[in-house]
Amino acid sequence: MHKEIPTLVIIDMQKGMATSSAGPRNNPEAERNIAALLGAWRKVGAPLVHVRHISRTVGSPFWPGQPGAEFQEALAPLPGEHVVEKNVPDALINTALERWLRVRGITKLVIVGVSTNSSVEASARTAGNLGFDTQVASDATFAFDKVDYAGTKRTAEEVHAMALANLEGEYATITTTDRLLSAL
Repeated sequence: MHKEIPTLVIIDMQKGMATSSAGPRNNPEAERNIAALLGAWRKVGAPLVHVRHISRTVGSPFWPGQPGAEFQEALAPLPGEHVVEKNVPDALINTALERWLRVRGITKLVIVGVSTNSSVEASARTAGNLGFDTQVASDATFAFDKVDYAGTKRTAEEVHAMALANLEGEYATITTTDRLLSAL
C-alpha cells in the first residue's frame, strides 16, 4: 500500500520576516531547516504549499507591492508550486487552501514557518479541528519575544515552547526536521 506523504505547508517565509522589527527571535536555524524540508519534498515530488501574508494595514512591510511581502529567495515557490495568500494569521480561513487539499485527497500536513504562536499555531489548530493529521516541526518554526497578558516579558523561546505545548496532542504532533526527513 502506498504511504501518503504529508503536504508541506510553509507559512509566511517572506522578506519582511527576515528583517522583522518584531524583536529578538529563537531558532536561528529555522530557515535552514525549512530549506532542507523544501528541498526534500521537491526531490520526491511531494505536494507543498507556500503561504504568504498580505496585510490589510497600510504601511505594513507585508502590504501588497512592498518588498517585505515577497518570498525569501531561498524559500520562494517554483513555477507550478501552489501559493496561498492570506490576510489573517490562519492559512485555512478565508483562503481556498482547505478546498485545494480536499480536492486532492490530502489528509496529512506538515506545517513550518513563522511565527510559532501566531500563524503557525492558528493554522495548525484549524487543520487539526478540520481533521487533518497535522505535524509541526519545532525546529523549522520560530517566534519573537512577547509581553504576556500580565505584563511579563517572555523570551522568544518561552513563547515558542508555549505555542507548541498548546498544539501538542490536541491539534498536532510536534516533531523535528530530522524526524520528518528520515520518514520521507
